[in-house]
Amino acid sequence: MEAHAEHIHHHHHHDDVEVNPAAWTDGKRYAWLLGIIVPLSPFLAYFWVWVTGWGGMWFLGPALVFGLFPLLDMAIGLDRTNPPDSVLKFLEQDRYYRWCTYVFIPIQYAGLVFACWMWSSGDLSLVESIGLALTMGVVGGIAINTAHELGHKRASSEKWLSRIALAQTGYGHFFIEHNRGHHVKVATPEDPASSRLGESFWAFLPRTVVGSVRSAWEIETARLDRLGKSHWGIHNDILGAWAMTIVLFAGLGIAFGAVVLPYLLVQAVIGFSLLEVVNYLEHYGLLRQKREDGRYERCMPEHSWNSNNVASNVLLYHLQRHSDHHANPTRRYQALRNVEEAPQLPTGYAGMIVLAWFPPLWRRVMDPRLLDHYGGDVTKCNIQPRRLGRVLERYGRVA
Repeated sequence: MEAHAEHIHHHHHHDDVEVNPAAWTDGKRYAWLLGIIVPLSPFLAYFWVWVTGWGGMWFLGPALVFGLFPLLDMAIGLDRTNPPDSVLKFLEQDRYYRWCTYVFIPIQYAGLVFACWMWSSGDLSLVESIGLALTMGVVGGIAINTAHELGHKRASSEKWLSRIALAQTGYGHFFIEHNRGHHVKVATPEDPASSRLGESFWAFLPRTVVGSVRSAWEIETARLDRLGKSHWGIHNDILGAWAMTIVLFAGLGIAFGAVVLPYLLVQAVIGFSLLEVVNYLEHYGLLRQKREDGRYERCMPEHSWNSNNVASNVLLYHLQRHSDHHANPTRRYQALRNVEEAPQLPTGYAGMIVLAWFPPLWRRVMDPRLLDHYGGDVTKCNIQPRRLGRVLERYGRVA
């Protein structure tokens, strides 16, 4: 406890000191380039198949993200350090960090074209083709995260890049729902992207996929109504985003043959399911309490699970510093802070995703952590209504 207090004291002391931005170096500066390992994975897979002669290498994408990265998270450990306040503005303006996210997108699309070329070549067995589809799904899922970073920014060029990144998974409606829906309703029963205590990932998935489309549609049609424009015209951003996917898939189908279409669908579903499993673990069971006037309290760092595992954070552009992101949505990834009072996940997102696929394991690890966060009071959690009785029975009402 002493060390902890000292750490906090040191941490505040450190923030007060004016640091000359020119003298401060970002320890993760070049690590952000590792983010492009994922979109490079179809090419890396091809290289390893060529070297080893083993077709199993087409499964490289999932093997990296769900095999290697959880191990790296455990091996490298945590990074709780924050950039000092005086360098934040300097750090946000450094265009290098922006280019780290921009460069993801051409590599992502080169990989998609390459994958279609491989699927249509007839050189791959069915299992190898599925492996490549899973690898592309992982790329698509991580691309949604890149789009998430870009979609929060004010520049229209970055918003466009975010739409392009989302076209591969058909999830163009995400950036509308996420920015104007999820960020407003987060950690409440009304939010389709906030998972609930007692809700397994497999129950959450259909609820959030349907709920996010519905929410995006409501937000977008309300905007069109204000402008006096038709819901079904070119001004509808959701239809525009989905049209990009249709044009993309049709173009690839025409260029490489209809054989690529089932694989494109598989990778899209894998991609958006990867986004949704991340949504699942970001706010599990956390609830903003109601104020006297019946409105929810404002979103605070303690309404998101946080993780400082270095490996996953570098892969995901600090998405795991999710608590600060919800407090400051336009803050660029390189400047996101570790917030001490946020509830912490036991490991990085990569490992947590694997855990979420196995609900009994997930419950054993996460339910006690969630209850601990609320001092044992289960009534403060966001509980799955269908499981209310069972949850109260298991974790008991606290007087």
